[in-house]
Amino acid sequence: MNRVIFLDIDGVLNSNSQNQEPGTEISDGTAVRREKVRLLAQLVRRTKAELILHSGWRFWFDSDGTPLRPESQYLVDLLAEEGLHLSGMTPDLTTEEIRSTKKFSLVKADEILLWLKLHSSVSRWAVLDDLDLHREEIANHQVKPDSAMGLTSKDIAKAEKILGPEEE
Repeated sequence: MNRVIFLDIDGVLNSNSQNQEPGTEISDGTAVRREKVRLLAQLVRRTKAELILHSGWRFWFDSDGTPLRPESQYLVDLLAEEGLHLSGMTPDLTTEEIRSTKKFSLVKADEILLWLKLHSSVSRWAVLDDLDLHREEIANHQVKPDSAMGLTSKDIAKAEKILGPEEE
């Protein structure tokens, strides 16, 4: 594994504009959009990168990556339709305080950096996340979709530049 994409779900493969009712969270698992998965598939095919889940959705999988909820099974099925699969997940460094305040972005960068430290064969990586991850080491690798839109062709082009051309 020498190229990876750290994948967030909410605000990337869905969007805030999909909320039909006030107070509805996009993380309810029903809003992953097929067209966003297709865009992601284009990026994966062009760069030969592997997908590492760094979303809160990773808590909807067991330690072997088996879906534990219908929402995570739906995600896996949509990815599979495009020939994609999750190759792993970032570790969980959240604390009770972070869980209670829902400020997961405060540890996401540390989780990514720890994963990279444990997987030294990775030479190129990109982060798809709509949140600011609060770390300079991540900034040059992050593509930050507008959460109101989710992933766009422009985001895919930026991620391709970060990951570099496919190696022959």
